[in-house]
Amino acid sequence: MDLKNIKGFVLDMDGTIYLGDRLINGAKEFIDLLREQNKKFLFMTNNSSKSAMEYKIKLNRLGIEVEEKDIFTSGEATCIYIDNNSTKKNVYLLGTEELEQEFIRYGFNIVNNRSIAPDFVVLGFDTDLNYKKLWKACDYIREGMPFIATHPDINCPLEGGKFMPDCGAMIEMIKASTGVEPKIIGKPNQEIIEGIFQKTGLTKEELCIVGDRLYTDIATGINSEVNTVLVLSGETKQGDLDKSPIGPDLVVNSIADIYNTIK
Repeated sequence: MDLKNIKGFVLDMDGTIYLGDRLINGAKEFIDLLREQNKKFLFMTNNSSKSAMEYKIKLNRLGIEVEEKDIFTSGEATCIYIDNNSTKKNVYLLGTEELEQEFIRYGFNIVNNRSIAPDFVVLGFDTDLNYKKLWKACDYIREGMPFIATHPDINCPLEGGKFMPDCGAMIEMIKASTGVEPKIIGKPNQEIIEGIFQKTGLTKEELCIVGDRLYTDIATGINSEVNTVLVLSGETKQGDLDKSPIGPDLVVNSIADIYNTIK
């Protein structure tokens, strides 16, 4: 893989572009260079509880000027997937208000509080999940409604080494009750990248995924036959890479190394 020939970069954020509230050296320069060279880029996240606006605000605060269109969430990928595969529009949604607004922007009808039967049950990272919503979703799934989940992450990492239960943990709860496996859209599944193909107009040969996690970022590239670069600035260290069956196309210390290569 020749990085200079890549036309679009799909970028993980935490551990790749920033660590917590600190920008990783070279990140701003890298984005500026992509703009200068007319290369496309998207920041990709599995977190469907937050809107693109929230990520835009954080990146702008850290010094990287982006727009909402530059952020691609598993929530948006789920909207694209359903839209591409069905003309039906009624969704029973377990998710945040931000995810609900994403679905509304794509023309879906949220039927949680209506007597209308849904065409799909969609599970996102619902930080306001309650028993009534959960029970209703299980009823619909048992009745045969298609069950779709935005992403498979079991836990969402927090500062101080703590975690909060994420969408994957909620999947397991619903699966234990209904016996039904959902269709999962987010990393490491190729459906999220198919959404990026559609959004950017680029092919798998023209894209490159850059991230710090082998089992999500790099696995997504492998599953989608997209070029991959692992950065060692976040979760994965050299020792982890040596023991993993997942192999990226290229390994660098940080985003600054990619910047220096394509400059």
